[in-house]
Parts: sequence; structure tokens; C-alpha cells
Amino acid sequence: FWHEEQNASKAQELEREATLLLFTRPSTDSQKTANNLKEAIALYKRVLEEYPRTPTAPLVQFSLGNTYLQSNEVDSAIEAYQRFTSTYASNTSLLGLVYQKLGYAFLLKKDLDQAARAYSSILDLPGAMNRDYALFEVARLEENRSKPDEALKHYQELMKTYPNSPLTSESAVRVKVIEAKKNPEPSPAASAPPKPSKP
Repeated sequence: FWHEEQNASKAQELEREATLLLFTRPSTDSQKTANNLKEAIALYKRVLEEYPRTPTAPLVQFSLGNTYLQSNEVDSAIEAYQRFTSTYASNTSLLGLVYQKLGYAFLLKKDLDQAARAYSSILDLPGAMNRDYALFEVARLEENRSKPDEALKHYQELMKTYPNSPLTSESAVRVKVIEAKKNPEPSPAASAPPKPSKP
């Protein structure tokens, strides 16, 4: 038990150090920023190699993916997020956020199918806090893939299930746009009755 406590404490210390590096990145010095990101990645990896079973490890795995993403290392970010989903799937409080970031990373790679899969995984998680976000993203992807009926279904589910979501009003706008495209209104000239011809 003492040994576990020691490990947990060391893991927390390294995680704090890495997080501090991320928060103290100078916005004006790109070289220093890049160095801070590299150092943070090295610290996160060290936690996962040396203390993979500590309570801090799942958060570190998620943070590692996020830091890769900030470094524009999209493939490494995807790998880190996927490792989370296979290693720490029981951590449901973070899992929804991991899938959200994974979807975003696939979007950066223009891989719409994988992005849709990642967002859909959130919808399968009971009690995920970001289901409204996932519904919105899946709907947008379906719209981009020219599947208006699927998109409508997701937008409408979001509006019905999460009326207080900040994404509800945007969904309502998208629904109107899709329905207008599906049922274009006839132009006023076409629908006006013919004028009687003068005798």
C-alpha cells in the first residue's frame, strides 16, 4: 500500500510539472513553446511508462493526446487517444472527451468515416456529458457526406433531448436549411395565378 502511495504521488508530481510547462508557454517565443511541448510530452510518457496503474495515468494519457494535437502531431495524438480507449475504457468520465478529441483529430486528417465513428462512440456511452456535442458533430458529418435525412435525424434528436444545449439553436437553423434544400419553394412568378388577358 505504501509503495502504491509513493507511485501515485510521484505520478502526480510529474503530471503537475508537465501541465505547468503547457500553461507557461510564451505566446511570443515559438521555439520556447515547441520546447515546452516536447518536455511535457516526455514527462507524460514517463508517467505512463513508470506508473501506468496510478489514478493519474488516465488523465495523463488524455493530456498526452492533447499535447500531441497542440504540437500538430496528429497521428501521434490519434494513437494516444486510441490507447486510452483500449487501456482506460472503464474511466467513463474522461472517455466521452477522449472520443470527442479523437473525432476532431480524424477531421484534421479529413478522415470523415473515422471521425463519425469516434463521435458515434460517444452516443453509445451511457451518461456521457457531451452527447449533445456528439449528435451535432455526427449530424454535420452526415450533412457533409450528402446524407440530409441522417443529418436531420441527429439535429432533431439534439433539439428534443437537449433543449438547453448551446448547440440547439444552431441545430434549428441547420434543420431549416436542410428542409429548404429538400423542398424548394416555387418562385413567386410560378405560383401567381395567370393574369386575365385583355379583351
